[in-house]
Amino acid sequence: MRSKCFHFVLLSFVVLTLTILPAPFYARADQSVEDRFVDVQKLIPSIKMDMRYFTPHNFVGKRIDGYNAPKCLLTIEAANALKKVQSDLKPFSFSLKIYDCYRPQRAVDHFVRWAKDTSDTTTKKEFYPTVDKSRLFADGYIAQKSGHSRGSTIDLTIIPLPAPAEETYRPGQELFPCFLPAAKRFGDNSLDMGTGFDCFHEHAHTATRDVGRDQRTNRLLLRSLMEKHGFVNYDLEWWHFTLKGEPFPDTYFDFPIE
Repeated sequence: MRSKCFHFVLLSFVVLTLTILPAPFYARADQSVEDRFVDVQKLIPSIKMDMRYFTPHNFVGKRIDGYNAPKCLLTIEAANALKKVQSDLKPFSFSLKIYDCYRPQRAVDHFVRWAKDTSDTTTKKEFYPTVDKSRLFADGYIAQKSGHSRGSTIDLTIIPLPAPAEETYRPGQELFPCFLPAAKRFGDNSLDMGTGFDCFHEHAHTATRDVGRDQRTNRLLLRSLMEKHGFVNYDLEWWHFTLKGEPFPDTYFDFPIE
């Protein structure tokens, strides 16, 4: 009964809050550009952070190149829109939790090098348990460039407040497939979205019917709030959103996160 009441509240909340591209330009940021980016935690102190690429708990299994600090950097426009999402959640004792924001091109290059090394399958059991690593490019999980490098894309979820305890990741620990039920996969402290973050699996597709009703409801809450404030979801990843009208649609930055 408690679960049904909880998800009735969530659904009610959702209802209420409701070519050819030019060649990419790769850039380091000069001071004028860096002034267009903000540290999201300074702008939104209440937001929660779980910056996975600063840690070894990601599909590469190591800290990623360019992540020299566990910070979320975004363009001012994206950060201000995100602040509105957080404000909508606050009265209901929820918060956003961020996994990744701006991603330097050197980090994307790190992903590409890792994907080409098909002998390294250290993290396969958790992040891509049903995908042959040689298929990561062909299946669209890894690419030569990422919208994150333009500064207005974010990976995130929702957590209840006060925030529940979260499992501590220790390199070398036993791994479990990211699409298993929440009690059997890595112990994230977010609302159950049906998979873990960065899960290379069909269950991570936002509108899949292969996860339960409660998980679909939680995804609907996240997507509805993000869309309300100008973000667009990538349909293959429930956690991935890009600001409509992003200020640097054709520029892929490479300044490190410091």
